[in-house]
Amino acid sequence: MAEKNQQNGGQQQDINQLLKVRRDKLKDLQDAGKDPFVITKYDQTHHSTDVKAEYTAHEEQLLAGRSEPDVEGLDDAQKKEVLNNDYNERRSIMDASPIPVSIAGRMMFKRVMGKASFCNIQDLKGNIQVYVARDAIGEEAYAAFKKADIGDIFGIKGFAFRTKTGEISIHAEEMTMLTKSLQILPEKFHGLTDTDMRYRQRYVDLIMNQESKEVFIKRSQILKEIRNFLDGRNFMEVETPMLVSNAGGAAARPFETHYNALDEDVKLRISLELYLKRLIVGGLERVYEIGRVFRNEGVDTRHNPEFTLMELYQAYTDYEGMMELTESMFRYLAEKVCGTTKISYNGIEIDLGKPFARLTMNEAIKKYAGIDFDEVADDAAAKKLADEHHIEYEDRHTKGDIVNLFFEEYCEKELIQPTFIMDHPIEISPLTKKKPSDPSKVERFELFINTWEMCNAYSELNDPIDQRERFAAQDAAFEAGDEEANHTDEDFLNALEIGMPPTGGIGYGIDRLVMLLTDSQAIRDVLLFPTMKSLEK
Repeated sequence: MAEKNQQNGGQQQDINQLLKVRRDKLKDLQDAGKDPFVITKYDQTHHSTDVKAEYTAHEEQLLAGRSEPDVEGLDDAQKKEVLNNDYNERRSIMDASPIPVSIAGRMMFKRVMGKASFCNIQDLKGNIQVYVARDAIGEEAYAAFKKADIGDIFGIKGFAFRTKTGEISIHAEEMTMLTKSLQILPEKFHGLTDTDMRYRQRYVDLIMNQESKEVFIKRSQILKEIRNFLDGRNFMEVETPMLVSNAGGAAARPFETHYNALDEDVKLRISLELYLKRLIVGGLERVYEIGRVFRNEGVDTRHNPEFTLMELYQAYTDYEGMMELTESMFRYLAEKVCGTTKISYNGIEIDLGKPFARLTMNEAIKKYAGIDFDEVADDAAAKKLADEHHIEYEDRHTKGDIVNLFFEEYCEKELIQPTFIMDHPIEISPLTKKKPSDPSKVERFELFINTWEMCNAYSELNDPIDQRERFAAQDAAFEAGDEEANHTDEDFLNALEIGMPPTGGIGYGIDRLVMLLTDSQAIRDVLLFPTMKSLEK
C-alpha cells in the first residue's frame, strides 16, 4: 500500500509540474504582449469537413479528364518518379487556383520536424491536418507554435491542398493562438473512458469522444424535426410554469421548494398536462410544449430526476387520433434522423416502417401470462391471483392496480417491436375518459418499443363532475400512503366547468426517444449534464 501511495504521489507531482509549465508558457506570452485571452473574435470561413468537401469538388472540376499515371512494368524507382511527377503536376494545377480558408479549433496532435511540422485541428464538425512550415508563417510564429501544447485553440489561415499520401490538409500561412489550455487532456489513443468522469466533465468527453458529440448533435436534430413535424400539423408551441402550487398530471413525487417573495411553498412540475389543457379550454386547439419536468425518484439507466418531456393536446380528436400521430411521427423521425425506418438498438433491428401492433392491456396479459382479467370478478379475486403468482401488492390496491402489476411483470419485457398497449384500468388513469363500452377501462394507450414505454396518451377526460370524483379518489389514495397520487386542482376543475372540447393528449419522454434513435445504452449518455451525486469535499 505504501508503495502504491508513493507511486500515486509521484504521478501527481509530475502532473503538477506539467500544469506549472503550461502556466509559465501563458505568462511568457503575456509578458511578450501576446496574451491569447485578450482576443475577442476570430473570423471562420470553413469547418474541417467543409474544407474537405469544397476541395474535393474543386479538384474534380480542375482535374476532370486527367487519367491516372501508367506505372505498369516499371521498377520501384521509376514508379516513384512517375508518381512524384504526377503529384507535382496536379499540385501545380490546384495551387494555381487555391481555396483560401480560415478555420479555428483545438490542437489535438502535433509532430515537429525541423523547419516544417504537422498538427491536427479539431472543430465542431471533425478534424483536419495542418501543415505548418517556418518559411510560410515566419520564424517567430513557428517558434511559438513549437511551444504550443495539445489542447490549445488556434485560428489558422491558409489554403487547402492534398498531400502525397492523399490527405486533404491546410497549408498554414498564419497561425493565431486564441486560447491557452492550462489543463491536460486525456491521452488521445485511449480517450476519456472513465464513465463517471465523462458525465461529470462532459466538456472533456465532447472533446475526446466523437461518438458523444454526434449523439448530442443528433439530439438537437431530433428536437428540430419534432418541431417541423408538429408545425406541419398546425400545432402551436407554448410555455407553461415550472413552479406550481399543485404538481399534477402524473403519478410521481415532486420536488418541493419555497417562494420567498410570496411566502408560499411550491413544487417543481412533474408534468405539463394540466396547464396545456387549460389552453385547450381557452380555444388554442393544437398545443405542445417541450420542457424539463422534475420527479423526486430513483436514478437508473432509463430514469433521471430531471428530464425532458413533450406533451401535446389536440381538440376534437381522441386516443385513436393520437395513435395515428405517434406512428407517423416516429416513422418521420427515423427517416429524417437515421435515414431509414429500420433502426438498430443494441444489435436488435426495430422496424418502425411496419404498422405498429395493437393489444389491449388485458389481451397482452392473456398472451404473455395466460390470465384473462376480463373473467376476474373483483378485487379479492385479483389479489388471490397475485398471491398465486408471487406478485407483490399493497392492501389499498384494487383489481385495476393488480392488472397493471401483472402487465409490468409479464408483458413489458416481451414488447420489442412497436406495440400500442390500450384500454388501461380506470384506477390507474385518473385523467382519462372511460370507454363507453366498458366503464372499468379508459381510452388510453402506451407505446412500447424495445421493452420501454415511449409515450402515454388519452382521450382526455373533460367531464368536470367525473374529474372531481377521480381527484377525490386520488386524495384518498394519498391519505392511504400513495405519495405519487394526484391532488384536487380546483382551478383546473373550474376550467373544465367552463368547457373543454373532446381532446386527445399525449406525453413523450424525449430522452428515451433519443436513446432509441442513437443506440445509447443509458439516459445519462443522452443528457449533457445528468444528475450526479456530489463529490465529497
